[in-house]
Amino acid sequence: MGLHYFLESIYLLITPVNILVLVLSVLFGLIAGVLPGLTSTMAIALLTGLTYGIGAESAILSLVGVYVGAISGGVQTAILLNIPGTPASAATALDGYKIGQRGEAGLGIFLGNASAFLGTVFGAICVLLLTPLLSTLSLKFGSWEFFLLALFGVLICGSLTSGGDSIKGWISGALGLFVAQIGLDQMNSYPRFSFGNIELMAGLSLVPIMIGLFGFPEIVNSFKQNQLKIPTEVLTLRVKRGLSIIKGKMPTVFRSGFIGVVVGLIPGVGEDVAGWVSYWAAKLRSKNKEEFGNGAYEGVIAAETGINSTIGGHIIPLLTLAIPGSTSSAVLLAAMWLHGLRPGPLMMSENPGFIYTMSMYLVASAFVMLILGLFISRYTVKVLRIDKRILMPVIFVICAVGSFVIDSKISSIYVMFIFGIIGLLMSKMNYPASPFLLGVVLGPMADSNLRRALVLSDGSLEPFFTRPLCLGLVFCILILIMSQFNMFSKLKTVIFKKKDTVEEHR
Repeated sequence: MGLHYFLESIYLLITPVNILVLVLSVLFGLIAGVLPGLTSTMAIALLTGLTYGIGAESAILSLVGVYVGAISGGVQTAILLNIPGTPASAATALDGYKIGQRGEAGLGIFLGNASAFLGTVFGAICVLLLTPLLSTLSLKFGSWEFFLLALFGVLICGSLTSGGDSIKGWISGALGLFVAQIGLDQMNSYPRFSFGNIELMAGLSLVPIMIGLFGFPEIVNSFKQNQLKIPTEVLTLRVKRGLSIIKGKMPTVFRSGFIGVVVGLIPGVGEDVAGWVSYWAAKLRSKNKEEFGNGAYEGVIAAETGINSTIGGHIIPLLTLAIPGSTSSAVLLAAMWLHGLRPGPLMMSENPGFIYTMSMYLVASAFVMLILGLFISRYTVKVLRIDKRILMPVIFVICAVGSFVIDSKISSIYVMFIFGIIGLLMSKMNYPASPFLLGVVLGPMADSNLRRALVLSDGSLEPFFTRPLCLGLVFCILILIMSQFNMFSKLKTVIFKKKDTVEEHR
């Protein structure tokens, strides 16, 4: 029975019309991912209206293609300009930009695209094999777990990006959580920190903040530095070496893919958390921890694999429970309803072949994304040859336009400029911007779930220490915090020395 559905999905996919639709959709998604300001959610939303007049199979294929392309497209600007095309790409930029600056931009982009391909395929396999089993996991998460998960994500990001001073990273994350509270609260619609300003009551858009924090400091700092002379030969894609590196990091690929799928299963937790948790896990297991943050290939591989495998994780609860895991998958769910598909508990009985079809769409989109991503990188990588005095004013205009188009408000450009100044000051004082951005992303989830949890428990904190999943998250948070104290670090060093001594005697 499964083979029949599998062959049927291949037959649908290889028709000339669907192949053309797939190529154009993935290309549109890649462009949306490359340009700061055009998110995967916006790309899917823009395309949904255009798919109204075509068949359901072609429509869903085009939207999946855009989704995959947009999530993976951010790797280009993250490596070349240190400006993440999507918020999740901030994890990739941490090491990817350093790789580009030492003259290996082509290799870095190949590693990013290949890892994105592997992550998407891993997620597709999980959609096919683990949908009935893993979809129940997301139902076990309540408001208490969601709050702790958001807190854990910010703490991890702060520890990884702080350059050894975790306190600065955590302060940056806390500031991001504070900024996320500006506007109407999600429970009672009460204005907070708006000072009577209608624009502030609507809250601050994520994209202008992201562009300001990462783009503005890079533009300003570029004028203070001499133009880097990068040899032409190292700008090419070094496929053989890239494949060799990935082959040696397959445990990282599988680990990050698993993390991305599990994170994707949890509604409301996006690719950002998956990227940072995958990066953290890779650094934790690495024998060369000092390389992370200084251009580690494994950092890019872990982040991109985790980010892209989340797509499959989001689709599992979408198909089986009609619960979107992210804003992008929420738009995808609306598009499915628009075309007469009814995801939910009855999907397996009403349309059992659709899971096979969706898995094939993801795999096909991953292949096209890899080919197109490497093709356009042959041209985008040449941006490093352009004089910064010419390139950066153009980038500034693109940043301003990207901030404006998100909601067509001039105030968004002001927000970008203000957070650009904040980002510049943070870079001067060595405060990382990534935890700040993740705090803004996860702030609404942390705020609403903490308040909801306290309402449900009549103000009691007891569920945080009695629910099994909460206990696991609290334990991870405590270990993460304690690991930054000197006493804990010395104890860990002593333990590892004793372990090495025992092994030597053996």
